[in-house]
Amino acid sequence: MKTIIEPFKIKSVEPIKFTTESDRERILRKASYNPFLIPAEDVLIDLLTDSGTSAMSAKQWAGIMDGDESYAGSKSFFRFEKVIRELTGFKHIIPTHQGRAAEKILFAIAGGKGNYIPNNTHFDTTRANVEYSGAEAVDILTAEGKKPDVIAPFKGNMDVGGLKKFIKEKGAESIPLCFITVTNNSGGGQPVSMGNIREVKKVLKSAGIPLFLDACRFAENAFFIKKREPGYSRRSLVDIAQEMFSYADGCTMSAKKDGLVNMGGFLALNDDNIARQARNLLIVTEGFPTYGGLAGRDLEAIAQGLEEVLEEHYLTYRIRSVEYLGEKLTSAGVPIVQPPGGHAIYIDAKGFAPHIPVHEYPGQAIVCALYLAGGIRSVEIGSVMFGKYDSTGKLVSPSMELVRLAIPRRVYTQSHIDYVAEVVLEVFANRRRLKGLRITEEAPVLRHFTAKFKPVS
Repeated sequence: MKTIIEPFKIKSVEPIKFTTESDRERILRKASYNPFLIPAEDVLIDLLTDSGTSAMSAKQWAGIMDGDESYAGSKSFFRFEKVIRELTGFKHIIPTHQGRAAEKILFAIAGGKGNYIPNNTHFDTTRANVEYSGAEAVDILTAEGKKPDVIAPFKGNMDVGGLKKFIKEKGAESIPLCFITVTNNSGGGQPVSMGNIREVKKVLKSAGIPLFLDACRFAENAFFIKKREPGYSRRSLVDIAQEMFSYADGCTMSAKKDGLVNMGGFLALNDDNIARQARNLLIVTEGFPTYGGLAGRDLEAIAQGLEEVLEEHYLTYRIRSVEYLGEKLTSAGVPIVQPPGGHAIYIDAKGFAPHIPVHEYPGQAIVCALYLAGGIRSVEIGSVMFGKYDSTGKLVSPSMELVRLAIPRRVYTQSHIDYVAEVVLEVFANRRRLKGLRITEEAPVLRHFTAKFKPVS
């Protein structure tokens, strides 16, 4: 088999800044050991997130020039609406400035005290928006999805038996809707099978509960279904994506992921009543229903990106480049979530640095070490991002402590990925020297964005 190459040519380049280790030590200290507070200029390879960091195509840039900036009834909106409706089949297409805005609007309508929102695993902004509404975000992930070293094809699946039990315990009337995140970001970028989506839909339909998808990485999930699920190998990715959406009653999407753009998102659904309320909130918080917080040029770029993202050569390259990094790390003994996910490699921080207790944030310690060793910015997904305190002030940790290396789309080449592997292996070889961290300042919600740390003495 020949080498899988980047299915594009590079037309424009951006220089990156090189720093010394002493430079990075000073920068890290000034940023209070939080990568979110490091200026991007001082990052060599930025794997903090794959959200909004894609390189856009020539056709997307051409669409930006062609964008219609009319306040109401922009032709760019009608192209945006047409592409999304053909892809998802949903009746109402509501543009927002990004995914969390769609979540905020939806849960302002469907959330509220006394309600529960089940999901395979909520990501940070989804959980925050659910809880801000007064509802409770509940994760019902399959058991194998909670074990980093277990190899299984669809570790993002929802636990169907657990969902049935949860509905029976809480009552369908207290569950306004259920979510499935495809792929499951908090669980290692793991995909959800079509069979699981179908089973979940059957359970929810019998209880009268709508199903929504968090569709940020729907194309990567469709690719895994094609490659791993029996009966789908000869289906087109467009067909597979359309079938996924056909089982749902709506979706939220940050187009900054599989929309291949730097800003934008949408809420799509079939319910006329919810759509009417959503558009009212949209006007108050985002903008008129045909632009929703976006410029016409953004709407054009999203429409084009949603067509490009389902090209099989692109997704073959995309998934393989992430898998390539995972193989290099695994061969050297670095513990990661197996098998590699679609958009990122997730280091198992407990296995990487077992000498650091969870209350000293082993993931954050690894994140800082990767920046110090090679100027690589990554993010902790563990007790910093999802930790809570009980009534006594004791930290309650999630089941996994992870470090995510999120790969931006169409940005880095194989030599960049090789460099990332070399830096991770260097830190891994010296892992016993890593020290934990303590939080010195934190916000009450989404603390990982702005928290400040100091090394434990």
